Amino acid sequence: MTSLIPTLGGGYYTDPAIFAAEQEKIFERQWFCAVRSADLPSAGDFRTVQVGRESVLVSRGRDGGLRAFLNVCRHRGARLCTEESGTVKRAFQCPYHAWTYGLDGRLIAAPNLASLPDIDRSEYGLHTVHLREWLGYAWVCLAADPPSFEADVEGAVRERLGDLESIERYRLDKLSVGRRITYDVKANWKLIVENFMECYHCATIHPELTEVLPEFADGYAAQYYVGHGAEFGEAVDGFTIDGTTGFDRLDGVANEQDRRYYAITIRPQVFVNLVPDHVIFHRMYPLAPDRTVVECDWLYSEDVVASGRDVSRSVELFHRVNEQDFDACERCQPAMASRAYRGGGVLMPSEHHIGEFHTWLLTHLED
Repeated sequence: MTSLIPTLGGGYYTDPAIFAAEQEKIFERQWFCAVRSADLPSAGDFRTVQVGRESVLVSRGRDGGLRAFLNVCRHRGARLCTEESGTVKRAFQCPYHAWTYGLDGRLIAAPNLASLPDIDRSEYGLHTVHLREWLGYAWVCLAADPPSFEADVEGAVRERLGDLESIERYRLDKLSVGRRITYDVKANWKLIVENFMECYHCATIHPELTEVLPEFADGYAAQYYVGHGAEFGEAVDGFTIDGTTGFDRLDGVANEQDRRYYAITIRPQVFVNLVPDHVIFHRMYPLAPDRTVVECDWLYSEDVVASGRDVSRSVELFHRVNEQDFDACERCQPAMASRAYRGGGVLMPSEHHIGEFHTWLLTHLED
């Protein structure tokens, strides 16, 4: 009998068949955080996002609402939008045969279509993808019958913080992106999730972070306790690279949330980091068994961003954390194929919630 907990075997991080199953049974069935709503401010603005094996087109309609569609022309299956982002004036037109779709996805024109009076255009619109907006982001789900957003997405926040009000006080939907950095990580997405969920490594590879959050040096992640926020060190004035003062506390943040850091994992691909004067929001895009793109937004009050204030000291702190974490994940990835890790490794008791993540993963893969 041992207090150590077994991990997944190495094949779960390298096997293309397992990655394909994850794409189908997890990323194409769960709610997936796709884009920041404010990145598409005007009618015709769009962005394409890889969700599982599908390219998804998210766009702003003339009515001001966001919609999502499979990025596939209904005629011969050509990729409708080949750019990652852009703006169309009135409609999306397939570059292959010029089938044209309105911003609401309806088929509005095609060469020679008028000569075919028996064709019901409403049957040949773009395939719609479910979309919900929350925390200032558009979340999409490819499933025909999506799981409960309230249970799975909002529920992850309730499970971590104890309630939704705690995150709503930060008013993420009213914040502005002060900096966005995209990381191309040569590691499996699960290694990144596991790394974010634990702090057993913090004293080893995060000297700047443990200076600001001394309790992290003890190896217990803030996510270990429901509702707990790691407290700033006594000599620390702000969540910055040198511990100096950041910006004014965000409107709405409660006194008991001041000088504290909260981390939240929303499975399968979102990390939220809350500090008094800004929010750090990660989205992962798994592209291969050994490649994951991570897009990280640093969110500040509108006044901070609009006035051009220098955010570099707060950005630098978590940018270093990201680089340190992703470097560690990339060091682990090659070993996942080693015979030494064929049967997996072990977790310390303080990492037990990673074991719960593994159980969640296996449950979904068995569905």
